[in-house]
Amino acid sequence: MSDQPRRSRPTGKPYRRPKKDPVRVLAFEALRAVDERDAYANLVLPPLLRKARESGDFDGRDAALATELVYGTLRRQGTYDAIIAACVDRPLREVDPPVLDVLGLGAHQLLGTRIPTHAAVSASVELARVVLGDGRAKFVNAVLRKVAQHDLDAWVERVAPPYDDDPEDHLAVVHSHPRWVVSALWDSLGGGRAGIEDLLEADNERPEVTLVARPGRATVDELLREEAAMPGRWSPYAVRLTEGGEPGAVEAVREGRAGVQDEGSQLVALALANAPLDGPDGRWLDGCAGPGGKAALLAALAAERGAVLLASEKQPHRAGLVARALDGNPGPYQVIAADGTRPPWRPGSFDRVLMDVPCTGLGALRRRPEARWRRRPEDLEGFAPLQRGLLRTALESVRVGGVVGYATCSPHLAETRAVVADVLKQYPEAELIDARPLLPGVPALGDGPDVQLWPHLHGTDAMYLAVVRRTG
Repeated sequence: MSDQPRRSRPTGKPYRRPKKDPVRVLAFEALRAVDERDAYANLVLPPLLRKARESGDFDGRDAALATELVYGTLRRQGTYDAIIAACVDRPLREVDPPVLDVLGLGAHQLLGTRIPTHAAVSASVELARVVLGDGRAKFVNAVLRKVAQHDLDAWVERVAPPYDDDPEDHLAVVHSHPRWVVSALWDSLGGGRAGIEDLLEADNERPEVTLVARPGRATVDELLREEAAMPGRWSPYAVRLTEGGEPGAVEAVREGRAGVQDEGSQLVALALANAPLDGPDGRWLDGCAGPGGKAALLAALAAERGAVLLASEKQPHRAGLVARALDGNPGPYQVIAADGTRPPWRPGSFDRVLMDVPCTGLGALRRRPEARWRRRPEDLEGFAPLQRGLLRTALESVRVGGVVGYATCSPHLAETRAVVADVLKQYPEAELIDARPLLPGVPALGDGPDVQLWPHLHGTDAMYLAVVRRTG
């Protein structure tokens, strides 16, 4: 037996090795990837979970908790930052980002879950010891004990300015959105407190997984045989997986005959396919096809009519994703890597054209909550020339009598109506047609002629669609 004394702290207490909690360590790793690499949680988390399952560290409940910790912390980051700022003696910018991630995870467990207070604090302090070291673990412990003194409602009342004094800042803190995003969404909705609060709350809810049964390859009835599957609300090809259904477990998804696709995205493709035409209907174009969800649905619909889809995507790796999504389509199609602002095809080549343009993604904050903190107002200026250029390409690519669908996954007016209005000034031989009848059964579509879908009204991403007919 050794005569060496056990390693101890200056207090004389024996050293205790920190206990590693695989769930919280994984959640921390995902948050660091989002922060350090500008990664998206929906791309980072699945491989981490898969590796944890394969190693035997995780079961289904562990995966569900890790997912909740990551997404809950990201969605509520603005609110939690305001609360944490009230509990520290320095500006948050002077707190190391990894420490803030541990504090955010702890705040979410304390204020956004049913995890008991003592368990939330102790688990967060143990995580801090593992990933940060003992010194900073003491800081985490002190801050989270202050956070634990009040529930979420009480904290919000303390840290959010009164609505009457500053409505936008109040909503930004209460609903965890940057102030500029609150302002932009409010403008898009057209005013009214109830609507903006409902929208911001919907952005913070976990979205259902929605599948699409690609025509000629899978059926809705087949997908509805899956556990916890329900019909979609609006699209005849949609099936919703409730209770955390795993799309990777669905045979039709694994085989590419069905895909994961938000119902708003499905509706945009269906609206373009349903738009009335004069003359032939044999050549369709998806001019911004990556990653391939809309293209796969359009190609299947085109095949039913004997038409052919050309799917064009600028980035070669994304064009590869499109090709994978279309593999097995029941009719002919073509996938190319090409710049939509300098197209290789001749003007007037197509009967139907879809341009789902790159945008800020403010319509998909339920799925990509970190985007709200990553985007800046100046990003709009970067997208504006590209969006206008792609819409001009679409109008030049369609024949007289053909139709163009201009779509964005952003409701920001600078990316939707402003783009369409500006470009149509240069094209007197084009006219907006009413898109609302092209989405039969979908309520609350506004005054037209364009359509804006909303999470709080339709349960979809906030997709925008304008349909334009070339008249000369």
